[in-house]
Amino acid sequence: MLDNTPLAPLKGGIVERPNVLNSIIDLGAKARRAAEALALLSTTAKNEALAAMAEALLAQQEKLLVANAQDIENGKREGLSEALLDRLLLNQKRIESMAHGLRQIIELPDPIGDILKGWTRPNGLHITQKRVPLGVIGIIYEARPNVTVDAAGLCLKAGNAVILRGGKEAIHSNLKLAEVLAEAGDKAGLPQHSIQLIASAERQVAHDMMQAHGLIDVLIPRGGAGLIQSVVKNAGVPVIETGIGNCHLYIDESADHEMAIQIAMNAKTQRPGVCNAIETLLVHESHLNKLLPELLRKLSAAAVEIRGCHETCKIFAEAIPATEEDWRTEYLALKLAVRVVPSLDAALAHIREYSSKHSEAIITQNYANAERFVNVLDAAALFINASTRFTDGFEFGFGAEIGIATQKLHARGPMGLEALTTYKYLVRGDGQVRT
Repeated sequence: MLDNTPLAPLKGGIVERPNVLNSIIDLGAKARRAAEALALLSTTAKNEALAAMAEALLAQQEKLLVANAQDIENGKREGLSEALLDRLLLNQKRIESMAHGLRQIIELPDPIGDILKGWTRPNGLHITQKRVPLGVIGIIYEARPNVTVDAAGLCLKAGNAVILRGGKEAIHSNLKLAEVLAEAGDKAGLPQHSIQLIASAERQVAHDMMQAHGLIDVLIPRGGAGLIQSVVKNAGVPVIETGIGNCHLYIDESADHEMAIQIAMNAKTQRPGVCNAIETLLVHESHLNKLLPELLRKLSAAAVEIRGCHETCKIFAEAIPATEEDWRTEYLALKLAVRVVPSLDAALAHIREYSSKHSEAIITQNYANAERFVNVLDAAALFINASTRFTDGFEFGFGAEIGIATQKLHARGPMGLEALTTYKYLVRGDGQVRT
C-alpha cells in the first residue's frame, strides 16, 4: 500500500517526501486535477506553453550545464561506462536540440479531438470515435536528462499531465530541467502540476508509482532491461513496454559493397550508446574474402571490439571468439558481434532467435530478399538499405519521442503524440431504447 504522508511541493513543480518517504498519492491527485484541465486546453494555449518552455531552456542554459556537470562528475567518480556518460551529457548542442524538439512538437497537428471514424446504425444511432488524452502518464527513466524535456513536451501537447521519476545518475540535471519547464509552463498559463518531477531516485518511489492504480493511467519505463522488466512484472498500473535494442544488420549476397560498409559503420559507430545502434552484424559467406575483411578493418580502426564467429576469427586475428551471450547482448558500447551465415534463411533464423524486436536491417539489391526479410521478421522497425539509427521520433517526423515501444499493444516503434492518446465513443440518438 502507498503511505499517506503529504507531499511537499517545491519550486517549479518538483516534489519530494518528508523523511524520504516515497508515497505519491498527493502527487497523483494533483496530476489528476491538472489532466482534467489539460484535456480541455486549446491547441493555441498548449503551443504557447511549449514555446515558452523552449525559450526557457535556452535562457537557462548555463544553469543547466552547471547542474549537468555535477552529474557527470559524480558519474565518473562512480565508474559509469562511456555509453552511460554519453547519454547523461548535456552540452549547448543538446540543449538547443531539446528546445528544437519542443518547437517541432508545436508544428505537429494536435491529435486531441480528432474524429477517427463515424457511422450510423440501422436504428438511427450515430457513433463517432474521438481521440482523447490518456490522462496522467508516469515516466520512470534512467540516465537520460533529455527524456525530461521530451516527455514533458509530448505529454503536454497530447493533453496529459506527467509525473517524472528519473535515475540518480541525472538527478541534478533533471531537477533543474523540471524546474525550468514547470516555471515556464506556469507563466504561460498551464494548469498547475501539469509537469511534476519526484526529487528522489530511490527504488521505493518507482514501486509506489507502479502501484498507483487510479492515480496514474499508464507507466512508461525507459532504460535498461532490468528497469523495464521490473516495471512490466511488478506494476499494477498499465504499462507501455519500451525495449532494449539488440539490433541486427544483415549484409545479403547481393549487397552493394560501399553501401554495406557505409551503413554498417554508421549503425555501429555514429552513436554506439543508444538503443538503435546495431549490436550484431550478419554477413553472407560470399563476402568472406573481400567485403567483410575490409569492413572489420574499418570497424577496428574506429575502436570497435569484434566478437566473432569461427569464420570471422579466421580472417580477422584481432577478433575475440563470440560466446552465446554475445549474440544476446545489448552492448551500448563500441563492441560488435559478427557472424558469417550461408544464406538469408540462416540470417532470419539467427535474428528470430536473438532479436529484441526493436530494429532490424538488410542491405541487398535483391527485391525478393528484401521483401522476405521485412515480411518474415517481427520487429517495431525494419529497414531496407538504411541504418537502424533512423528508429527515432525526430527522424520519423514525430518531433520528440517518449521511447521506442517493442510491444504489440496500443503503441509500437517511436512513440509520438498519437501513442499518448486513446479514444472514446460518442453515441448520438433521438430517443432510441434497446428492445
